[in-house]
Amino acid sequence: MKSSLERRRKKPEWPAFTNIDEYKTTSSQVYIIKERCKECEWCIIYCPEQILEKSDEINAKGYHHPKLIDGKSFEDCAECHFCELICPEFAIYVVKQDDERGNNDE
Repeated sequence: MKSSLERRRKKPEWPAFTNIDEYKTTSSQVYIIKERCKECEWCIIYCPEQILEKSDEINAKGYHHPKLIDGKSFEDCAECHFCELICPEFAIYVVKQDDERGNNDE
């Protein structure tokens, strides 16, 4: 029997007229602020590329934050920024490395 996460986790279909690869850049980074995460799993469920999974680590609040799936890389990210928009705790964001936001160190 499938877990509740597997039942909810269905890869959305992009509209036929949209070619996501045309809009992707090769230099993006996904940042996760582990201490803000409250394990709602929305970033995991709604990621169109399904590159995130629940980590085995626990933050100070006792929640499992998301992490990159083993074998996946940030090259697989669609750069849709949906994880940023859907996260209720603002615990995840995507930054293009050539962005003019300043220092990208964490």
